[in-house]
Amino acid sequence: MVVILFIVVCLVAWALHLMQEAVQRREFSLMLAGFLVSSAAAALVGVYFLMGHYVGYMTEMTDRAAIYNQSYDVSTLPFNNGWTEELVDQTGKTLVR
Repeated sequence: MVVILFIVVCLVAWALHLMQEAVQRREFSLMLAGFLVSSAAAALVGVYFLMGHYVGYMTEMTDRAAIYNQSYDVSTLPFNNGWTEELVDQTGKTLVR
């Protein structure tokens, strides 16, 4: 977070310097360069926020998958009325009888 913030601040400072030079020298190319650098800084911040939300979403999905793939003992469930069931994993090995 700190590294990206530092990079963005440096990009904005550079863009402001380029735009100030463009005004003093009356050059359109420096103004365009300053605009492009500031656009890159804004895009970097946008990508940072998007990736932060995406990583959080993927972590949540991983946690949900881990919860749903847990094995359980059917005989200890409160709604079991003496029935016995087998919990079988994908390879066919019986986990709970």
